[in-house]
Formats: sequence, C-alpha cells, structure tokens
Amino acid sequence: MTGPAIFSTHPLHPQVAAALAEIGPLTVASAPDPDAILAESAGARFVVVRAPIPEALVAREPGLSALVRHGAGLDMIPVDAATRAGVLVANVPGANARTVAEHVIWSAMALLRRYPAVCADLAAGGWEAGRAHAPRGREISGRVLGVVGMGNVGRALAGMAARGFGMEVLCHTRSPDAAPPGVTPVPLTEMLAAADIVALCCPLTEATRGLIGAAELAAMRPGAVLVNVARGPVVDQAALLEALGSGHLGGAALDVFDGQPLPRDHPLIGRPDVIATPHMAGITEESMRRMGEGVVAEIRRIAAGRLPENLVNPDAVPAWRARLARSGRT
Repeated sequence: MTGPAIFSTHPLHPQVAAALAEIGPLTVASAPDPDAILAESAGARFVVVRAPIPEALVAREPGLSALVRHGAGLDMIPVDAATRAGVLVANVPGANARTVAEHVIWSAMALLRRYPAVCADLAAGGWEAGRAHAPRGREISGRVLGVVGMGNVGRALAGMAARGFGMEVLCHTRSPDAAPPGVTPVPLTEMLAAADIVALCCPLTEATRGLIGAAELAAMRPGAVLVNVARGPVVDQAALLEALGSGHLGGAALDVFDGQPLPRDHPLIGRPDVIATPHMAGITEESMRRMGEGVVAEIRRIAAGRLPENLVNPDAVPAWRARLARSGRT
C-alpha cells in the first residue's frame, strides 16, 4: 500500500486502526517497551504514542514527520529533541477527560464505602465479616472535594461533583482566575486541610514533582482520601505508605505510580485501604475511540501538509517545513 508509514506503540480501537490504514500502512509494536519500539518503528513517518518514545528514534528517522499522542500527557515524548529535529508533536487533549473524572468519582466512592476491605473480608470471612464495615462507610454527597489542576480533567470532575453530588469544590491551580464558576481556588495547604477527597489531576512538571509529600499528607484532614490520576511522581510513595499505615489517611486510589508496571509484590497492592489500578483511568471503549479519532484527524492534516490543531511545539515548524521541502512532499 502507498502512503506514509504509521507506527503505533499499542493496539488501537478497530475503527481507528482501519481509518489509519486508509492513510498509510500501519504497524503496531509487538510490545510497548523501548527496545521493540525502537527496532520496529524504522521508516515511520508518523508515530502514535501511548508509551515512552526513545529519543534515539527521533534522531534516527530522517523521514519522521510527527509524534501524535493518543491522549493528552506529554511526558512520554521527548518534545525538545523532536523540536530540534523538526518533528511536530501533537496531542488529543480532553478526549478522555470525562472518562478520568468518572474514575475519580467511582474510586472515591469505593474508598468512602470501604469497598476493598468489604470485598476482601466477604471473600475470606463470609457475609457478616464483609457487612461489618458498613456502619463506617461514608457518603460522597455534600462532601468537600479538592482538585489539584484545573485542566480538562479537573473541570470535568468539578462539574460532576458539584452538579451530580452537591459537593463543594475547591481547587489549587496555577491559573486561579480561570477556575470555572462555583469552584473556589485556594492555596494548597488550605485545600488539603478542608477537603474530604483530594484528587490530583495535574500534569507532571518540575513544579508538581513531589508536590504531595509527608508535610502535605500530614496537612490533610484525618480520614480524608487521596486519588491520583495525574502521574506517580506527583506523590511521594514512601510518605503515602507511612500516612496510610498510621491511619491518618482514610485511603488512597492510585492509577499511576513512580515505576510502571507495578510489581505484584509492591506494598501498595492488596492493602484494604488502597485501590490500585494499572494506569487505566482514561481508558474505556468510548474514550479509546474518541482519542483515536483525534489522532486520525491530526495525522490526516499533517499528511496533507497542514499543521495539527493541537500543535505542542510550534518552534519546530520552520525545520519541519524545510524537511518537507527536502523530501519533495510540499
């Protein structure tokens, strides 16, 4: 088949894969690890990103036109290296915002109702052992939600919490003036002290790395729960284990971790006060299709010589245009 070669680090929604295959030959990595990605992406003009991209891939491929993130987060992409090489970087922000927001609500409710302990004790000790947790369960309605980060996910979550459950929503954000109506921006320490549920929805940057450490966990309300759908390094995992072990925290729902995949014997797995999920908060059948459709639209634009709608690195454009001219694709 003629057309630009497309490489994906992961399998895609069937409709998305079919649409990409109409643009050019599609190859999917045999495993989402650096060795396989580097070895099997040779000759790619477009790379669909759902796993970390080795910087060497960008340096090696003179015909590479764009790295397109299947989602929003950019920590998997060597953006600076791509910019220097004249490779465009695009993403699909917001496509899974409500998916992640639903995950936050679901996991917070499960922690408040002590689901991990109920499930474990029901299986191990029977009906009454599981039921014994019920009187200590708590409702989410009317509680205070603190959200770190008011991007697409934070805004979707705030709307669900306020309109669906009558929750008061506080936020800590670098752009407090942009907080949506009904959401009160406050300093982090004030938010931690007031919130029954703290949801981390921020990108990983040097400012947010280690944002929630021992002091911040100690500042949270006794019995409050923490939900992390941001990135693992936003939270100090050792400090989190200590806060859980002391009983200060009521629980934690973690979709992301310092090292992924998480080892089966990791101390956060199997705790009765922890819900651990394998970086899947933003993944459903519906969100995979939406994110994939966004990827297809961006690749079609770039393949036609146009800039993507969600261009991350505009400084790469002059070198990208020069690369197109040299290859005769203008």
